[in-house]
Amino acid sequence: MHYLITGGAGFIGSHLAEALLASGGTVTVVDNFSTGSRDNLAAVVDNPRLQVIESDVVTDTELLRSLVPQCDAVIHLAAAVGVELVVHDPVRTILTNVHGTENILRLAAEHHRRILVASTSEVYGKSTHAKFSETDDLIIGSPFNSRWSYACSKLLDEFLLMAFHRASGLPGTVVRFFNTVGPRQTGRYGMVVPRFVGRALRNEPLQVYGDGEQSRCFCHVADVVRALLLLLPREDTWGGVFNIGSQRSVTIRQLAELVIERTKSSSVIEQIPYEKAYEKGFEDMRRRMPDTDLIHSLTGWKPEISLEQIIDDVSRSLA
Repeated sequence: MHYLITGGAGFIGSHLAEALLASGGTVTVVDNFSTGSRDNLAAVVDNPRLQVIESDVVTDTELLRSLVPQCDAVIHLAAAVGVELVVHDPVRTILTNVHGTENILRLAAEHHRRILVASTSEVYGKSTHAKFSETDDLIIGSPFNSRWSYACSKLLDEFLLMAFHRASGLPGTVVRFFNTVGPRQTGRYGMVVPRFVGRALRNEPLQVYGDGEQSRCFCHVADVVRALLLLLPREDTWGGVFNIGSQRSVTIRQLAELVIERTKSSSVIEQIPYEKAYEKGFEDMRRRMPDTDLIHSLTGWKPEISLEQIIDDVSRSLA
């Protein structure tokens, strides 16, 4: 199998590339390196079945037009990611997420190529459900708050995939990631686990935004990659949406305390108002727990790596 991974030099993409190469596949990575890095592919850079191309899925449609027919499957991970990037550069967020996905979906439909499109738990928006299910209604905040531009752009990606699937039978699947974490993830764009771990290793204050009672579920990237490999060959997932994440919920304050404990740090916890961290009127999701019954019922998948192990892995990668 020949796989095309957009955003393949990113955090999730690089781990996926390693796994596909290990399975005997050939991998072409397209990445503009705006948030990804060649260093993420260091372990496989000399593999003759890996090709790395620096390009942009938004602007270089001719390159995509030549690559998509050559591959058996596309995994579209290229996106503007991270709350800080989304809040401070909403134009880039929207254009990257919408136009990049439109370009790759149009070509995948034209050549009837298998495609997975990465979406996000952010699309659940301001929903207050205890667990988020793939068929839930989605509640997005006001367009006056740039916080929701990312959710809206990724939701439009999902609608595009569904439209192509209905119109032409595109063998496409949406995967909604819930706080994927692990080695190689950077805290530069607001990702909380590497940000906390990095500061803890330096014995600096861990900055908890808001009241710290907002809760999240963190899933190791190795578990996420395993889920993608299980979904890729299944025709009964075409036209479907699948949550991928852990169901162990932890508040951000509890996460900070656990990071301090696991790293044996002397850091203290510092509470920062959202307005100071991001922008006036910033809105956050109070809880974010996936219902993963659908992917489990089809594939048997469930996360296996604990939050403690996640923190330890990130600590080793940053030490």
